[in-house]
Amino acid sequence: MSSLRIARSALRVRPTTFRTSIARRGYADVAADKIRLSLALPHQSIYKSQDVVQVNIPAESGEMGVLANHVPSIEQLKPGLVEIIEEGSGNKQFFLSGGFAVVQPGSQLSINAVEGYPIEDFSAEAVRNQITEAQKIAGGSGSEIDIAEAKIELEVLESLQAAMK
Repeated sequence: MSSLRIARSALRVRPTTFRTSIARRGYADVAADKIRLSLALPHQSIYKSQDVVQVNIPAESGEMGVLANHVPSIEQLKPGLVEIIEEGSGNKQFFLSGGFAVVQPGSQLSINAVEGYPIEDFSAEAVRNQITEAQKIAGGSGSEIDIAEAKIELEVLESLQAAMK
């Protein structure tokens, strides 16, 4: 018996145990509150702040802006630019190779990615050269693994190139 079926049977047996009042949520309103943001890689935290006004993320479902009091959700991220808008001090931009964003109650946002770098750390010329090289491999007659890796690399590099414009 699957664990989901076991959980469902437990709900039927004791439904009052799991009942809680669920507040009805709508779309997020612009609030005076700030977002508590944590942007982490497996080996380090690259950004942490409690004074963020908005975070724009490249979700698989589409570009998404997160404000304070946003509806709780989990979003898979595609390769792209995360823009952090701070009050008064401007914007910070990081390029992520993908990952997950978790919006939690209390205006908390956690972004976890395998790789991420400040956008200013990239060279437009180096990105163009790598795209050319990846296109050669992806269109070549190498092994299936090499071609698949080159296609993934090409997708990430093209996203990076678009973010740098």
